[in-house]
Amino acid sequence: MKTQTIEIRHSNPYCTQVWLNRPDVRNAFNDQVIAELTQAFQQIAQDPQVRVVVLAAHGKAFCAGADLNWMRDMAGYSWEENKADAQALADMLWTLDQCPVPIVGRLQGDCYAGGMGLAAVCDVLVAVDSMNFCLSEARLGLMPATISPYVIRAMGAQAARRYMVTAGIITAIDAHRLGFVHQVTSADQIDEVIDSFIQILANNGTNAVKACKQLVKDVTGRLITQELRAETAKRIADIRVSDEGKEGLQSFLNKRKPNWVPSSS
Repeated sequence: MKTQTIEIRHSNPYCTQVWLNRPDVRNAFNDQVIAELTQAFQQIAQDPQVRVVVLAAHGKAFCAGADLNWMRDMAGYSWEENKADAQALADMLWTLDQCPVPIVGRLQGDCYAGGMGLAAVCDVLVAVDSMNFCLSEARLGLMPATISPYVIRAMGAQAARRYMVTAGIITAIDAHRLGFVHQVTSADQIDEVIDSFIQILANNGTNAVKACKQLVKDVTGRLITQELRAETAKRIADIRVSDEGKEGLQSFLNKRKPNWVPSSS
């Protein structure tokens, strides 16, 4: 399905691909892109058949940040209009971040400013080795405020301090070294790498993958107290006695594939 700013593909029953589709403006986003991405991921979150989402982009760049025409309009906005506009972007990023289905980011080209926010909410991030990243807002007298919670979480506070205040270029190799990118590959191999992650995720327990994603969010930054120890013990007990947990254990003991593995695997 094509909209005006994104393309949604269903490559198989369990994988949905969301493609930014504004290559003529380097997939820069505006209020329409924000609205369409929000709606798309709200629908994906409610679809029990979807087990993997690929976030990708057409053209030479993954996302150049904000659209220039949109920025021209914002130059004349009041404080209240700017706040509402920024809130929509913040809510869009939150929607993607809260999607229970794992998101695999396919970064085939440069990723600047707000585009780094989109990259940072991905659970698995694959980047082409020739691309660059940049938190370029300070060059314009601005700051990467709405994307900051996700970028800082993904690359760490110390690295974020450097690249936010300097607006310096981050190569794909450096982004990998910082832990922001999980795997770097060549342009001609990126689809093979993405397909391998799709298959890996589809072969894992559907509910277990979602539970793992939520577990990381819930445990990160917390002190290892008695309360946390009890909570994590409860979670593993709950999933062990679930239908999926029982099936996974029995399939392992009986040396067969669990019933959730796609027939093509």
